[in-house]
Amino acid sequence: MDSAVLSFVFIAVIVIVVLSILFTFVPVMLWISAMASGVYVGLTTLIGMRLRRIIPARIINPLIKARKAGLTVTIEQLETHYLAGGNVDRVVDALIAAQRADIDLLFERAAAIDLAGRDVLEAVQMSVNPKVIETPVVSAVAKDGIEVKVRARVTVRANIDRLVGGAGEETIIARVGEGIVTTNGSAGSHKEVLENPDLISSTVLEKGLDAGTAFEILSIDIADVDVGKNIGAELQTDQAEADKNIAQAKAEERRAMAVAKEQEMRARVEEMRAKVIEEEAKVPQAMAEALKAGKLGVMDYYNMQNIMADTDMRKSISGTDEEEDK
Repeated sequence: MDSAVLSFVFIAVIVIVVLSILFTFVPVMLWISAMASGVYVGLTTLIGMRLRRIIPARIINPLIKARKAGLTVTIEQLETHYLAGGNVDRVVDALIAAQRADIDLLFERAAAIDLAGRDVLEAVQMSVNPKVIETPVVSAVAKDGIEVKVRARVTVRANIDRLVGGAGEETIIARVGEGIVTTNGSAGSHKEVLENPDLISSTVLEKGLDAGTAFEILSIDIADVDVGKNIGAELQTDQAEADKNIAQAKAEERRAMAVAKEQEMRARVEEMRAKVIEEEAKVPQAMAEALKAGKLGVMDYYNMQNIMADTDMRKSISGTDEEEDK
């Protein structure tokens, strides 16, 4: 009796272990759910998914949603997209949303958009419900030198055909900002921009800024226009200050050159004065040689000394001296 009980318990344990392994490896409950939803999936297919390291729920649940929505999607397509690293559930939701919105979207296109790193469901939703992108404040200067600050709202709709390889929102914002700067810069006065802000919208829209992007621009609305600084006056002031500094520098340069020239002339005067003194020092020596050689008499020497003394007296009486003469 004891051996029979032990045998029964042993067999029961083995059966439980086998069933646990079976239910773990083979998602029987998921297979039952698929069959109950009208989606036939073989157990061998589920086992094959396990062997290919695919989580069956990631494939079967989106497949059930797609079949219920009337989409013709195969297990092979879903498995291929899953193995490629895509979000199967997101793609199926996007296909269902596109079908409800009467948008022609194939599974291959949706899978390509998803693999490109874009949110395909958000793209479909944006195709139905356009998105408003608000640009930062863009500053531009009109021809009269007055700064004009503009903030715009761009209404865009996703273009499904250009989502793969198309530029994003940053490109739209940059192009709109460039259009605002061009329009304001070509205006003769900032008053023209303030009076007709729709001039910016029409000019920017004519440029076809949505070319090569993943969006289609529906409208550009000017949210706010403000007057900024008088850039022209500031530039003129800075230019005048720079010209003044340049003029002062040139004047200082000329003054320094004049001072240097004056010093140079003084040095030359001193040099010539030294030469004169040097030559005057030779006169007594020449007179001594003339006296010695008999070419100059004693009386002649005394007469010359009298004339020199008379000359010095005349200078003293007239109130002049040698330094003033020099």
